Amino acid sequence: MVKTPATSDTHDPLAAIRTRTPARIFTGRSGSAYRTQTQLSLRLDHASARDAVQTDIDWEQGLGPDFLQAWDIFAVSSQARSKAEYLMRPDLGRRLGEHAQAEIMARCAGGADFQVVIGDGLSVAAVVRQVPALLPLLRAGADKRGWRFGRPFAVRYCRVGVLNDIGELLAPTVLVLLIGERPGLLTAESLSAYMAYHPRSGHTDAERNLISNIHARGVAVEEAADRILRLAELMRRAQLSGIAVKEEFGALAQNAPPLLADE
Repeated sequence: MVKTPATSDTHDPLAAIRTRTPARIFTGRSGSAYRTQTQLSLRLDHASARDAVQTDIDWEQGLGPDFLQAWDIFAVSSQARSKAEYLMRPDLGRRLGEHAQAEIMARCAGGADFQVVIGDGLSVAAVVRQVPALLPLLRAGADKRGWRFGRPFAVRYCRVGVLNDIGELLAPTVLVLLIGERPGLLTAESLSAYMAYHPRSGHTDAERNLISNIHARGVAVEEAADRILRLAELMRRAQLSGIAVKEEFGALAQNAPPLLADE
């Protein structure tokens, strides 16, 4: 009797699970240790995470001179004077220096409906990888809605709290900070979008909303742009942001893929 060869349709639960998550699962072991390939992969990802945190961004090299020129992006700095000081003094990354404030006031028109700011944060790699694709989608969505789009600019040594200083200076209706997330062992290219309605001095995380994990294996830039714009609409409608405003996930769930690819 001739045996029928196995087909590609054979159900493999582990393979199906692995297609749904970048997490290290069912990696196996060699004695009491990881297998060599797993250990090498961990060391590589750990090195990538350290590089993402410690690298000092060069905006022109990272985003490209053509991108900066096309978007007329300029850069300022927080009160931190170096990457080392920024890592040791988070409070300095939340505030703009006098020179930065003066430059922003001189170059940006206040009162925009939708203002985007780029911050290096804790992952230069995330900013370099995600922002060039995400920013045009946000601009197109804002234009479609008839919103005044503020001139985007970049902040070096940036923490999330800088939203308050920018809000005080420019008084935008909705302010979006695209900032590199603290990297882990899954990816060093994950971007966050922190959002606030009329941010001002004294605001805390309770007055902000967050869309995180924007990267190739997480939230795709197209989905992220759609969620950011939808959330901005909710903020404008409610005239609030933070814990009082929740994303409407019903519309997002309609296009969600099935739990397993072969179901």
